[in-house]
Amino acid sequence: MALYHLGERVAPYVQRLEREGFEVVLNPAGRCLTEEEMVRILPGIFATIAGIEPYTECVFQAARDLKIVARYGVGYDKVDVAAATRHGVAIAMAFGTNHEAVADSTFTLMAAIVGKVVPAHLCVKSGGWGKDLHPGLWRATVGIIGLGRIGKAVARRCRGFEMRILAYDAVPDAAFARENGVHLVPLDTLLREADIVTLHAPHSPETENLINRERLALMKPAAYLVNTARGGLVDEAALYDALASGRLAGAGLDVFRKEPPTGSPLLDLANVVLSPHSAGSNATSETAGANRCIDSILAMARREGPESEYLLNPEVLRSGRGGVSGPTA
Repeated sequence: MALYHLGERVAPYVQRLEREGFEVVLNPAGRCLTEEEMVRILPGIFATIAGIEPYTECVFQAARDLKIVARYGVGYDKVDVAAATRHGVAIAMAFGTNHEAVADSTFTLMAAIVGKVVPAHLCVKSGGWGKDLHPGLWRATVGIIGLGRIGKAVARRCRGFEMRILAYDAVPDAAFARENGVHLVPLDTLLREADIVTLHAPHSPETENLINRERLALMKPAAYLVNTARGGLVDEAALYDALASGRLAGAGLDVFRKEPPTGSPLLDLANVVLSPHSAGSNATSETAGANRCIDSILAMARREGPESEYLLNPEVLRSGRGGVSGPTA
């Protein structure tokens, strides 16, 4: 059996699993499952098409039949990869399937906050009219933190607006930067000079609260912050203080430390545009990501193993612990 986490409907691509003899089980809650729910539901499940639910030591301990977690997306901060490896569970990712969608959403948030689209919309709806001058995107300075697939896709979009592009990455791609007019700079320099700072770094212990009170203080008062990466990159209390005090002009947020961000004071600010962790989701990326997950599951069921470039722990396959006899094992 395979557990499908990506919605309340079985999309057409899921029929690929059914044709191979899988029984596809929908996420019964219709929302992100808790650790306790995962422990209860996963026994008897061979594979999951995973969202952002937690895969912990307790979950893997309970999921005796689980052989592969096919993660829809590129982030795996909710997956204990070491625990998965100990329990012989392969972790397969959908790298390269949603970065263009995230870049589209990132640029949409940039345009919305800089162009004050939401206040203008509400003004007209309430019977108001008139102009509110705002900065433009053309030839603005953008700072990209994290120059991986998504950061590079954002940079390509920024080139079309003749933006000055700054980037910081722990392991920068100097060739891409040179070919695309990207200036690689230290993080503090990026924060001081950018009109818009956009985050595309992974969440890890090293990047926890990467944007904290001290780094927010480096940014221009007229600057904007966009986060379509992970909520844990930002100290939300410090961000709220900067936005509420006018120390920072605005923010576009697709991700939050707690999701959904019920009760967050950020929800009450007029200079914030919000979206529900949906930056990587459009019709094209959904199909590509899900098919990548299904490719990995079917390869596992056929004892071939997913392609190594998509595996976080290929040693599971090399050890033989991930081997199975069929899709209902």
